Amino acid sequence: MDGGFCVLNFKAYPNSVGKRALALAETADAVAGETGANIIVCPQAVDLRTIARAVKIPVFAQHIDASKPGAFTGSMTAEAAKDAGAIGTLINHSERKLTLEAVRATVARCKEVGITSICCAATVDEARKIAAVEPNFIAIEPPELIGSGISVSTANPEIVRGSVAAVRKVAEVPVLCGAGISNGGDVKKAMELGARGVLLASAFVNAKDPNALLLEMAGSL
Repeated sequence: MDGGFCVLNFKAYPNSVGKRALALAETADAVAGETGANIIVCPQAVDLRTIARAVKIPVFAQHIDASKPGAFTGSMTAEAAKDAGAIGTLINHSERKLTLEAVRATVARCKEVGITSICCAATVDEARKIAAVEPNFIAIEPPELIGSGISVSTANPEIVRGSVAAVRKVAEVPVLCGAGISNGGDVKKAMELGARGVLLASAFVNAKDPNALLLEMAGSL
């Protein structure tokens, strides 16, 4: 897809489960339809199937495990996510960290099953190492800024610029910018720094007017 990407992680907020999650996803779907923006939603696992059936935009899981189908109680396999309607997944979010070997195995499972991978990285060095695994996207997210309302593109622009450069030396993997993204200005700055889009959560999920916020962000992609 051409243009920038806006990836909306619903996390496990009270505002992002069940009917409230569906309403957020439908808002994102409407904004994407109105603006032509590439918007992806990542609901909780319990809402994947319902939301995937209700919207046209891509739906991603928040996490999958590297295990294949079988006796793995509590696991989310790539096959299960895909069967529920997810076409991709987040991997290695700071709230669900993995070892590099686990990242490698999980990305391999995504490729095997045919779903898109967005791997999160906390530092330039981690982004560089993950690039060698060749996920579909890498999202640079310094954990100290996640949910802070202070955009990484403003507080630490060099980590975005540095990650884009470091990843580019290893593989052709687009970089997304996450942590503290809160408005259209943050999105515009991230794009100016070389990011292909943004990853955000609380600013959208807990917004008083998610539709207005997303319209503003879509206009900056």
